[in-house]
Amino acid sequence: MTGPIVVGVDGSPTAQRAAHKARDLAQKLDVALHVVSAHTDATIEHVNSGSDQWVVSGADNALYIAEQVVRGLRTPGLKIQAGSAQGKPAEALIDYAEKAGAQLIVVGNQRMRGARRVLGSVANSVSHTAGCDVYIANTYAD
Repeated sequence: MTGPIVVGVDGSPTAQRAAHKARDLAQKLDVALHVVSAHTDATIEHVNSGSDQWVVSGADNALYIAEQVVRGLRTPGLKIQAGSAQGKPAEALIDYAEKAGAQLIVVGNQRMRGARRVLGSVANSVSHTAGCDVYIANTYAD
């Protein structure tokens, strides 16, 4: 395997567990890891505090989430980077993976069992439409 591994995160504990499994795979396969968070909000918000003003967007928030996960995954010798992608989570992850030349997407198995599986899951959508291999990590708490 030569292309990077892409893992989707959203700040949840289950996504964190998937990211740790993705890190372990990337390390064993000696490939780069891209930690990606999706956002659907393309708007930009201006936040004022006294004379200071900040410009905040959905992309900024998604990137912040990915960066927080990356901080917890840092491993010597592993190339790891944070990213954000616009769109619904499954579509955004697949688009990002295609642009990055990823050979593997790692997603957690959240919402894949029980009554909520009828509503669909990111893992289900990614596994049926990705142009590369997909690893569905068991993220249920032990």
